[in-house]
Amino acid sequence: MATSTSNSICPSLADLCDNHVSSPERLLVVHPGLLLDYGKKKRFHGRIETVRCFESNPIVRSVLSTPGDNRVLVVDGGGSKRVAILGDQITQLAVQNQWAGVIVNGCIRDSAIIADMDIGVKALGTHPVKSIKTYPGERGVAVNFGGVEFVRGHWVYADEDGIIVSESLLHGNDSSSKL
Repeated sequence: MATSTSNSICPSLADLCDNHVSSPERLLVVHPGLLLDYGKKKRFHGRIETVRCFESNPIVRSVLSTPGDNRVLVVDGGGSKRVAILGDQITQLAVQNQWAGVIVNGCIRDSAIIADMDIGVKALGTHPVKSIKTYPGERGVAVNFGGVEFVRGHWVYADEDGIIVSESLLHGNDSSSKL
């Protein structure tokens, strides 16, 4: 299991990109402007956990009900804007279980409530209709959106300027993390 008990402050994405532009590290940038900020935390980072689910969120609830260890859940909802994949109740589970953030290739709901929650949340937009519950989804699979492949165990960094992904930690010490 990928964990990160470090709750260190991360440099800005601009600084990380400046520092690693020539690095042998594989640094990927999500298409600018694709995802909007909804959580109280605008800057967050952590090891990636992934799920793929289309308009059905039971796996999102299941994963966020487990200890997050400051990881970031990346949800590929297929880019659907017909239902919300994440709402206030599931987001509250993520906060309680110490997830650093949730990135959704889809919509969320209860955005006014989520805005006051101490977690990072990025999504395509909002939709008032909850998801269906018929498709179980997949966990731990590589997911692709925004021009980037998100792989379980890699690192994701997010702030007001966007989202970047790296195969390895870009700042600090990874001594408290394991796969």
